[in-house]
Amino acid sequence: MKIKNCLFIAAAALTLMSCGGKGRQGMPNFGDNEFAVSTIGTQSTGLETTYPATIKGVQDVDVRPKISGFITKVLVHEGQTVSAGQVMFLIDSETYQAAVRQATAALNTARSQANTARLTFENNKKLFEKNIIGQYELSASQNSYATAQAGVAQAQAALASARETLAWCTVKAPAAGVVGSLPFKVGTLVSASNALTTVSNISTMEVFFSLSESEILNMSKSAGSASAVIAEMPTVKLQLADGTIYNHPGKVVKMSGVIDASTGSYSLIAHFPNPEKLLKSGGAGQIIIPQEANHAIVIPQEATSQVQDKVFVYLVGKDNKVKYSEIKINPENDGNTFIVTEGLHAGDRIVTKGITKLSDGMEIKPITEAQYMKKIEDAEKLGAAQGNAGDFAKAMGGK
Repeated sequence: MKIKNCLFIAAAALTLMSCGGKGRQGMPNFGDNEFAVSTIGTQSTGLETTYPATIKGVQDVDVRPKISGFITKVLVHEGQTVSAGQVMFLIDSETYQAAVRQATAALNTARSQANTARLTFENNKKLFEKNIIGQYELSASQNSYATAQAGVAQAQAALASARETLAWCTVKAPAAGVVGSLPFKVGTLVSASNALTTVSNISTMEVFFSLSESEILNMSKSAGSASAVIAEMPTVKLQLADGTIYNHPGKVVKMSGVIDASTGSYSLIAHFPNPEKLLKSGGAGQIIIPQEANHAIVIPQEATSQVQDKVFVYLVGKDNKVKYSEIKINPENDGNTFIVTEGLHAGDRIVTKGITKLSDGMEIKPITEAQYMKKIEDAEKLGAAQGNAGDFAKAMGGK
């Protein structure tokens, strides 16, 4: 009895396999001309256009000494936040202190000479009033006094200059911000040609990117002016170097007034707040500008074929014959769909699945995508059943 049952099951399995063999390797028998067809409609969709960008602080200031000398102290470290006027470097000041002392001595000498000249002039005025000396002597003493006063003023200016030069030995932060790299260490001889570091104000970041001349012209025609283009720019996003999106939106605030002759583009600047100090001056990223497209024709990418830089679809005519037709698409896409700009209209029918089996002028039997997917699902179930039956038959044969 047990042997009879086994033989019955094996026969059933063989029967199932023979029935399934009518299909192609478990695939459903669609018919040679059954293809999924969809009617084109319009919809509103959002686009995101990306542009390479560079990041800079809203104020990047080079810190340079005004004098030559050896660095004696470095009072800051890289990445430190400093305030305007904070001392950053000290430069050897011995020579400049000596110059101040010399200028101070010269001023004291000039003042003494001026006092002597003043006394002489005042004495000569009394003698002149008594007719003891003449006008010449009085005028000569007056001129000597004036010259001495000018000498005092000159000595005072020299002292002020020496003190200012001495003050330059203390290099202070020209603005508030974050300290950049420190290439020069204590003991290095530096001069005004050396940038000791950079102080970047990174509370707000400027992100630089470019738009082509044609893009700006199209925007200007619709907006009316370049300033209106800036005003109508949507809020933009920033994609960081690691691919993540910066969590604060930005606003385009500036556009260059001239076209870069080498690139044929306009330079634009967007401002991004930087409260967490995540953005650093000198960084790179991608500016993302959102665009809203109304009444757009959107088709799946799997419904298209590409030959070099051209894109094609199979249009289905009233006689159900397909035509291999070129279309134009927006270069920006989400990886799954294309927005068609030319070549298709609402109401057109296209083949959306299985286009690799088509040829131009071929007559097809349109089915819906749901029917197409149902046949795929049935084929997978049938293939699984055949596989199980085959395994069972092999097992029985082994016994």
